[in-house]
Amino acid sequence: MAPATSRLVDRGRTAGRLRISMLSAEDYVRRVKRATGLEVVVQEGGRVIAESLPRATATAGRRLPAGGDVELAGSTYRLVGFEAPGFEGGSVAIRLLGRDPDTSSRAIVVAALAGFLLLAFSFALAVSRSLQAQVGRLLDAARRMSRGDFDVVVPTEGDDEFAALGSEFNQMASQLQARVQELQLERARLQDAIRRVGESFAKGLDRDALLDIVVKTAVDGVGADCGRAVVQDGDGASVEVARSGDVSARRVALEEVEAAAASSARAVEITHNGTSALAQPLSSSEGEHVLGLISVARASRPFTEPERELFNYLASQAAVSVENVDLHETVQRQAVTDELTGLFNHRRFQEVMALEIERTRRFGSDMGLILLDMDDFKKVNDTYGHMQGDLVLREVARVLRESAREIDEPARYGGEEMAVALPQTDLDGAYRFAERVRRRIEALELPILDGERPGTLRVTASFGAAALPSNEDAGRDALVAAADAALYEAKRSGKNRTVKAG
Repeated sequence: MAPATSRLVDRGRTAGRLRISMLSAEDYVRRVKRATGLEVVVQEGGRVIAESLPRATATAGRRLPAGGDVELAGSTYRLVGFEAPGFEGGSVAIRLLGRDPDTSSRAIVVAALAGFLLLAFSFALAVSRSLQAQVGRLLDAARRMSRGDFDVVVPTEGDDEFAALGSEFNQMASQLQARVQELQLERARLQDAIRRVGESFAKGLDRDALLDIVVKTAVDGVGADCGRAVVQDGDGASVEVARSGDVSARRVALEEVEAAAASSARAVEITHNGTSALAQPLSSSEGEHVLGLISVARASRPFTEPERELFNYLASQAAVSVENVDLHETVQRQAVTDELTGLFNHRRFQEVMALEIERTRRFGSDMGLILLDMDDFKKVNDTYGHMQGDLVLREVARVLRESAREIDEPARYGGEEMAVALPQTDLDGAYRFAERVRRRIEALELPILDGERPGTLRVTASFGAAALPSNEDAGRDALVAAADAALYEAKRSGKNRTVKAG
């Protein structure tokens, strides 16, 4: 009687419903009779399922009215009745009977009320236990969530507040699980970014490696499909030095946005055939020139404002890093380069000579060397001034660079004296090289910087050529001394000539 209903759940799906009553019809009859002294009859669907009447006066299946007087086995009873909920949506009829015809109606009513209260108490008890079960499930689910288990599902039954609470709880668990997954993904990205920052410290002076890290970080940071970095070579042409993802699939959009960013000298975003692309110039700190460009692209959706801000930040930091690399390379170059001629300085020349001679000994090759000295250079300075002398040295240095191979090392040895280290070159090869340079210097026609003097200036130089044969164990000093002696002989013999050592 007064059943409560609970849904049976198997792995998140409804497997059935359980209806249970905490009070049987027989117990109800006994309790009401004990409390009121009245006879009790419980009927369901016209059938008696429990009664307190003695067998001799039993109703024998007779359907009793809801009120009034009724005669059973020769005895008259006054009765009152009411309906109570039963199983499967049905109801049960409860009848209270007083045997004494003089029993007061008030006593019957009081008895009926007591029976109804007993029934209500039983129903409340069943509901309370059902609520306790639902609260217990919610509490268990909350404890599991506190341990990080977001797969928990709370059963939702019916349309009451507990069902709504369970539904909200399940939705919250699902949202938390999705958020945890997003945080795990963000954590992985952060770890990767930290790893790349560490790599950038190790590669801080390698421009291409640094830009490779920046491009990969930008692609991941803004959720792009691909990206790349381009810089300008010595001829002003754009050269790709780093990429991430399939650039070929978005090449048209990348080239379009890079052209727009280069011409405007600022960050630009464009959309081309469904592809969104971002590009930002890598400008110097003073903004005087563009060091390169970084661009990213993706299909299906444009970039958001936070993504654009992150990309601009990364590009700005990359510009600072690239400028620092350029500055470092400039300082390094200045440390080994003669400022006036652009050739290696004396210190760098000595280092190169030591390395090349060591390589010669290791691999059994020849090593050539020429020394040259400008003829009558002091007279040039005294007659035309030191600016004219500087022009002469720069033009002679240009001839040396243009005449040398990639493996040769021209240097300013000191004053108006210059040298060229010639790896893998024997004495005859060194002599031919010196003669070729001598003739080109002799053919120079240099403008006179003093505007008051008409005509052009012609200069000559003397050369000494020496070589370190592969079968000799002489060192750097011996080779330089041999070339210097040959140069002295060329000067003593009349200048503007080449003399072989030995």
